[in-house]
Amino acid sequence: MSSKVLAVRLIIVVIMLQSLWIFSQEIPPDLPVYLQDRGKGFPTSQFGTYVQKGQLIIYPFYEYYYDKNFEYEPGDYGYGSTKELRGRYEGHEGLIFLAYGISDRLALEFEAGVITAKLDKSDQDTTAQPAQIKQSGLNDVEGQFRWRWNFENESTPEFFTYFEYVLPTGKKDSLIGTSVWEFKLGSGLVKGYPWGTITFRLAFDYDTGEKRIAPGEYALEYLKRLSNYFRVFAMIEGSEDEVTFVPEIQWHINRNIFVKANAGLGITSKAADFAPEIGIMFSLFP
Repeated sequence: MSSKVLAVRLIIVVIMLQSLWIFSQEIPPDLPVYLQDRGKGFPTSQFGTYVQKGQLIIYPFYEYYYDKNFEYEPGDYGYGSTKELRGRYEGHEGLIFLAYGISDRLALEFEAGVITAKLDKSDQDTTAQPAQIKQSGLNDVEGQFRWRWNFENESTPEFFTYFEYVLPTGKKDSLIGTSVWEFKLGSGLVKGYPWGTITFRLAFDYDTGEKRIAPGEYALEYLKRLSNYFRVFAMIEGSEDEVTFVPEIQWHINRNIFVKANAGLGITSKAADFAPEIGIMFSLFP
């Protein structure tokens, strides 16, 4: 057996032993069963992430988007036709997310991104729209107020409400950004069980362009703490006829740093086909 093969096998054995050790670590029993997955915090808009009073969360991350049958209307980009067509969309976005727990019940959030996106138009598109639109720059800039109504106990779930605003940072007929004010009002509930924590949420949208209230995002989420180091998350999220499945793994390096990696997988044809995300989250406590 060559020394290289032996070295590789030793590395594999070490990794396996380390993994077994990590997953064998017991979860500290200082929390009731219904809080052992998420701790004492309440939900943020970041999947499987919770904030406590006085805690500051800083999350720089990268997201990729790919959709081979992206639905669009040429009129959305200034080319007249309102016929619904399907093109090919691809985007690369770098984002920063901030959250701060003002109290045990109130938290503030802020998120902004810079994106490079391109759209290859449909073969059936006979308008003057270019074969490919490519744009770069500031994407959505948004914030949230999140309110916890009560504290979960053995029999009662926790209820929360959130209000989101999106600033009009983009130009009209642009592929990126938002050209009008957008608002979202939503509510949800969280309940922890020995087998995992379930979150359900539902929201309504309003923007100053269409000037109408419409059903917004809805989601069913699952979070499970496997050990002091790893948590798994899964979610079905939708908006009208766009439905996505999102699995995620979290590696908690220590109390203050953890790595998040997930991938949005389109279930319906109008949802993005593939949208992976990866980032490092920093939690600063007083």
